[in-house]
Amino acid sequence: MTDPTPVRAPLEDIALFLRRLQWTALGVGACWLLWVLAPVLTPFVVAAMLGWLGDPLVDRIERTGRSRNTSVALVFTLMALLVVLVLVILVPLIERQITTLIVSLPTYRAWFTETAIPWLEQRTGFQISVWLDLNHIIELVRSNWERAGGVATTLLGYLSRSGFALIAMVANIALLPVLTFFFLRDWDKLVERVASLIPRDYLGTVSRLAKESNDVLGAFLRGQFLVMLALGVMYGVGLWGVGLDLGILIGIIAGLLTFVPYLGPASGIILGVIAALVQYGDWKHVLGVLAVFGVGQVVESYWLTPKLVGDRIGLHPVAVIFAVLAGGQLFGFLGMLLALPVAAVANVLLRYAQERYTHSRLYAGDQPVAPLEPALAPAGADAAERESKQ
Repeated sequence: MTDPTPVRAPLEDIALFLRRLQWTALGVGACWLLWVLAPVLTPFVVAAMLGWLGDPLVDRIERTGRSRNTSVALVFTLMALLVVLVLVILVPLIERQITTLIVSLPTYRAWFTETAIPWLEQRTGFQISVWLDLNHIIELVRSNWERAGGVATTLLGYLSRSGFALIAMVANIALLPVLTFFFLRDWDKLVERVASLIPRDYLGTVSRLAKESNDVLGAFLRGQFLVMLALGVMYGVGLWGVGLDLGILIGIIAGLLTFVPYLGPASGIILGVIAALVQYGDWKHVLGVLAVFGVGQVVESYWLTPKLVGDRIGLHPVAVIFAVLAGGQLFGFLGMLLALPVAAVANVLLRYAQERYTHSRLYAGDQPVAPLEPALAPAGADAAERESKQ
């Protein structure tokens, strides 16, 4: 009895190896080109991400009967107003809060050295003041803040002296709204154009993976980002209502750290309690801080996360941190922008590879292999798998 398993000819193996080598070379070349053109591509990538973020809203407005251009104009105007509000309100507010923090550093130092450290030493028995030099830490923070201001001044001076750098920066800023408008208007056409180039045998698999990548990235950017924004506003306003001078800054920090489970509220509670004890020294304001974060957690658990994120599988916080750091190290600011989309696609591809592996003969061994769903494998792969089972 002969073995029914088909045997590939050596020429087929060579052709398969050459195809893989070709795709590897194309990938390496694309990474090199991305690294070389990073300064030029940055406004295009930012505009593409803004177009992707705004396209669902454009489609929703378009379904009400308005034209595509009118829908794009409305969404574009809304985005422009949000940017103006951030620049006019949020940036000066954060600057004032940081200035308040720098001015309050001596008060915090006195509270730690005269109240907090003696209390901890009495409760734990450790001589914390021996190895903790608060004066050095305070001076380090102050000097780094002053150095940051010096770096900003130096950078602005360099841009003013370097005509080419200044022109490039102004050109990128001017290009961004123009590119964003065209990406918003033509996003659906771009998606259709890319889909038309995919080989028909692989269209089902690629469409499914693209949809999952969009859901994963959307769960973070459209969902988790809105959760972070809403909680940051809620915490900031709540702590400001309690009476903390640094309440808005603490609320923003807690909101930004919300994407890491438990880190956002935990850090916010610690910073808020310390700020309340330093500023007032009573438990009434500490209870106010705890109430703000308690209400925030209830709102997040029962309304924000179910409504904005849902049960979609998003990016793991560790994956987000690693992707942003790795992207910045490899490709600078452009790499940080591309980090989340690349991480979303990699996350989906890893799940797809795991799914293929758990349905393979290598994994199942002598046990029956469960067939893959039609969308999980291209037509050619399905045919080959059916032949191998005969």
